[in-house]
Parts: sequence; C-alpha cells; structure tokens
Amino acid sequence: MSENGSKTPVDFWFDPLCPWAWMTSRWMLEVEKVRDVEVRWHVMSLAVLNEDKLDDLPAEYREMLETKAWGPVRVVIAAQQKYGDEILGKLYTALGTRFHNRGEGVTREAVVGALEDAGLPADLVDHMDSDAYDKELRASHKEGIDKVGQEVGTPVIAVPGADGSQVAFFGPVVTPAPKGEAAARLWDGTLLVASTPGFYEIKRTRTQGPVFD
Repeated sequence: MSENGSKTPVDFWFDPLCPWAWMTSRWMLEVEKVRDVEVRWHVMSLAVLNEDKLDDLPAEYREMLETKAWGPVRVVIAAQQKYGDEILGKLYTALGTRFHNRGEGVTREAVVGALEDAGLPADLVDHMDSDAYDKELRASHKEGIDKVGQEVGTPVIAVPGADGSQVAFFGPVVTPAPKGEAAARLWDGTLLVASTPGFYEIKRTRTQGPVFD
C-alpha cells in the first residue's frame, strides 16, 4: 500500500493476442485480491514490437503478426479513446476469454462477441481494419516498452519502487495462473528480484503450454 493509504498502482501493458500475457493478467487479478494493489491496464502491440524484425521471424509467427495482430489492439485502443481507461480491463477480459479460454480464435465474430460482453458498441469492430488510432496505439506501446527495452514482449508490468522511481519488468511467464496465497508469494518474489539493482533475468525452457482454467 502506498504511503497515503491508497492501493499501490500496478501498470500492466498487454496485447490481447498473447496467451502468455493472458496468463499473467489472470494472475494479477488474483494478486489484487491478496495484496493492496490496483491494476491499471494499458495497450501494447506485438505487431508494433516486431514490425522491423519480420524478416528474422519464423514464417508461422510472421504470418500471425501480419494477419491477426493488428485488429484486436486497434479495437482496444479505439474503445479506450472513445470510452476511457476504465473499460480496458473489462474488454481485455472479454477478448481473452473468447480468444484463449473458449478457443474461438482471433476472428471478427469473437471480437464482436467480446465487445457485447463488455457492454460496448459492436460497431467498434470496424476499427480492426482502421489505422485511425494507430498514433495513440504506438504511444501507449512506447510508454510501456521504453521502461524495459526492446528485447522483451508482452506483458510489461511497472510498479512504484521504494525510492519512488518505477520498477518495471517483462512477465512473469507462468502457467496455470497461481491463485490465492500462491499468487501472493509469486508477486512478493517477483518484486524482490525485479527491484534488486543490476538484476536482469531468470529464465528456463518452457515445457508446458498455457493452461486456461
């Protein structure tokens, strides 16, 4: 909890396309229940992150970025611009539930369903093919990625450090999303290592795909 007694803000940058960011976001919702934190959602974009690296990426991943990655984030940033920051968490949950938990895939129909689930106008889906808010999308993406550097992905998390400056990091990558006290322990440990001066990375090979429970 912050010094004034309010909950500590946790800024979380996501791309709804990424199943691993989805896992982390569900963990953060658990952390909200067991620690005095409040998540503030922001958009970042795998398409923007990788637009200068496409020739070096595996063909399947490159095709996904070129055909699926722009639409959802464009809808989310349009919704945020029209209806405010407070709708981001609800819309992200609606999109992620359909894309990942239900396995509907990144389709126009899934996006329309998610908009309706979030209580938003279905015609926002038209922004899947519009660059009207790409400037705002890139600015939101840049705000997050500038905190951690270009060699990471989504999600990016930033929290106030003990000295008042932000502590920011990519991840954690975890599956399934820990719940209850397990979520709290992972949060405490993540903050401990991320706030250590000079600490950069812990990593091991993933042997399991995302578990959507």
